[in-house]
Formats: sequence, C-alpha cells, structure tokens
Amino acid sequence: MLNKIKQDATAAITELLAAAALKPGDLLVIGCSSSEMVGEKIGTHSSVEAAAALADAVLPLLAQAGVYVAVQCCEHLNRALILEQAAAERYGNEPVNVVPQPKAGGSFATAVWQRMESPVAVEHVRARAGLDIGGTLIGMHLREVAAPVRLSVKAIGEAPILCARTRPKFIGGCRAMYDESKL
Repeated sequence: MLNKIKQDATAAITELLAAAALKPGDLLVIGCSSSEMVGEKIGTHSSVEAAAALADAVLPLLAQAGVYVAVQCCEHLNRALILEQAAAERYGNEPVNVVPQPKAGGSFATAVWQRMESPVAVEHVRARAGLDIGGTLIGMHLREVAAPVRLSVKAIGEAPILCARTRPKFIGGCRAMYDESKL
C-alpha cells in the first residue's frame, strides 16, 4: 500500500504542476485524509505510515519545482495550514501557535511539520492550486476563481482525489477581450 501511495502521489503532483502551470514561488494547498488513503472512513483510522509515504513522495517534487506547499490540518485545528515560515512571510500570513499531531491536525500535517525546515501554522491562505485527497474540503484555501483539473490519477491509495487550479476573474462583459494564456 505504501508504494502505491508514493506512486499515485508522484503521478498526481507531476500532472497537477503541469496542468495548473505552477511557477516557482506559487502556493499549492494539499488536504489529506490518511484514513481514506488506507481505505477507511475519514477521521477514523489515521495512518502515520501512509502520511509519511505521501510526504516523502510530494515534498521533494514541490521543492524541485520551487512551489510552496500549504498542508491543511483537520477540523480539530479549524483547517489551519502548515507551511514553511518563508512562504508565510512571502504571502503575509500571520502564524498561530499550534503543532499538529495525528489526532489533532492529522497525520499528513504532522508528517509535513516534521520534514519542514522552519514550519509554521497559519489560519488562511489563498493558493493557486490544490489537491484534495479523500474529501477534506480545501476550497476555502483557494483563490477565486477555482477550476477543476482532471488528472489520469483518480486516487492516492484508496482515497479519491479532486484537483483545482485558479484563474483570474473575467470582467468587462461582452466587449471585453481576454488573455487566452490565463484561461
């Protein structure tokens, strides 16, 4: 199962980086239910091992692309996010005082916290793209306007995934012209 999680995650992140046209310095939000990845109901079977496998697969790929990651905590921490201090400073996010744990924050947020150089928790971000693993509801952390991204990968482990990218709003009505590269 852990190898499948790593393979699925590698493929999903690689496709999402390309499909969302993320550039160095952009912010990607990931929400993850480790319970769902191992085939259980969200919030019932937190898996430190599955979360570690996911973190070990995606963090190096995002670092290589220069993309910051914001990892959504579970509802017990009000969906706070874990990110590097440098990302919080770049985006003007005020840190809050909490350290995620597997049963209060989630196994994936905990695994990412342990792997980051200088992790902080924040209450809000406005990410350019997102990956929702297992129905964790990341929409509140995306910029307006979110558009679905369909990948060839449909699940990570046993957890279904949903991906999104964002684009600028269209304004100006029927006489306006739009930049096709931003659609």
